[in-house]
Amino acid sequence: MTDVLTLGRKDSWRGVRAVVAGFGASGAAAVDNLLHLDADVTAVADAISPKLQPRAELLEALGARFRVGADAAVLPDDVDLVVTSPGFRPDAPLLVQARERGIPVWGEVELAWRLRDPDHPAPWLCVTGTNGKTTTVQMLDSILRAAGLRSVAAGNVGLPLTEAVMDPEPYDVIAVELSSFQLHYVSTMTAESAAVLNFAEDHLDWYAGESGMDDYARDKGRIYQGVERACVYNVADPTTERLVRDADVVEGARAIGFTLGIPSVGMVGVVEDVLVDRAFIDERQSAAAELCAISDLASSAPHFVANALAAAALARAHGISQAAVRDGLRAFRPDGHRIAVVAEHEGVTWVDDSKATNPHAAQSSLAAYDPVVWVAGGLAKGATFDELVQKVGDRLRAVVLIGRDRAVIADALARHAPDVPVIEVTAGETGPVDGADLMGRVVGAAAAAARPGDTVLLAPGCASMDQFTDYAARGDAFAAAVRAAIGQG
Repeated sequence: MTDVLTLGRKDSWRGVRAVVAGFGASGAAAVDNLLHLDADVTAVADAISPKLQPRAELLEALGARFRVGADAAVLPDDVDLVVTSPGFRPDAPLLVQARERGIPVWGEVELAWRLRDPDHPAPWLCVTGTNGKTTTVQMLDSILRAAGLRSVAAGNVGLPLTEAVMDPEPYDVIAVELSSFQLHYVSTMTAESAAVLNFAEDHLDWYAGESGMDDYARDKGRIYQGVERACVYNVADPTTERLVRDADVVEGARAIGFTLGIPSVGMVGVVEDVLVDRAFIDERQSAAAELCAISDLASSAPHFVANALAAAALARAHGISQAAVRDGLRAFRPDGHRIAVVAEHEGVTWVDDSKATNPHAAQSSLAAYDPVVWVAGGLAKGATFDELVQKVGDRLRAVVLIGRDRAVIADALARHAPDVPVIEVTAGETGPVDGADLMGRVVGAAAAAARPGDTVLLAPGCASMDQFTDYAARGDAFAAAVRAAIGQG
């Protein structure tokens, strides 16, 4: 067995027998770059999507072997390294076999960290949290680019990290989104600065058992280990601060809080609708450095402002100027299905936030509107909705429920907001549906309940795969149905 623990980008990988578990975007990148390093690579996967089939065929022509289907659960003989997809739980048979045989198990993130160019090791500015990761990382990337740096958004969003670090033209800095699943499989990665945006119940299908949420928090906290400059945390979320306190960081690294209120010294926050920095200011700025106005942002929703503050804190820790922070945040526009206004018609605003796939995200979205006709439901993934309904129930005009686990939400509404009308729209809870028909009925029900001044908000609080291929398809169906209903289709 070859000892891979000391290997890096400039070492010989010839003879290393690597298994890559999973063939999504990160798995394909791992296979590609391990082949480039001259390793012997076997990819195992339950299936290969049609989108990635051409790449699989190319990699096979370059020497990769593929084991698809039932064989994917069996670890081949004579293996030196397993690089796993974040979709593989630690108790997956393949990974259990690897641990029993003493074979190192890395995620693609860990592989990428070890493959950085020692002559040009671009620092990583890392972001995790239950919600808001993608938006924050994309905001950060926009700020870094506004500062004239060669930056990229990578990891759980955008470019796989192995592709980013192996780019022949080195990046100046990388804005990295990391999920808890990805963080579970890192061991040597250390960020220049890192942020945990928030922590809430999620992924109970992955983090099962009595210790599930503790394990989830522990994995999130891995992002702070070894941080060199700044650990950014959410002042309103005590768990994020505790994770900073528990982290083993480089001496001199600072804890930087972000808050939607007036920031204390050492924090970033909001003063009279202006985002301000009281953490990274020089002697000439005795009070605070103005970063931008809330009106400069694409949305004034509280969670969107919080994401901007976290991105700004990471950028300022890297030495980015106030002007570049302002210009980057002004230029940023979120991806689709994130608090996107679909239409305004007869006094009613229709908003697509299909990306709100857990209760915490839905609660954040609901907090931005009042009154609301809430469209919710799908796969709850073991989550509960009692806390959400308790906090936003007085904002709800009515609720339209869809999906397999709609009863979970209906029960919470019955307990904590019994006077809110609930309309259930049923169809295809066990598989894909005619999205146009389903959302047409949803929009009809919501329109009947809404009054001028209301917002109809698709913030499902659930995953989409019981009825749609993904959250984007769900949001597209909702937007199309809205436009059809108001005569813009």
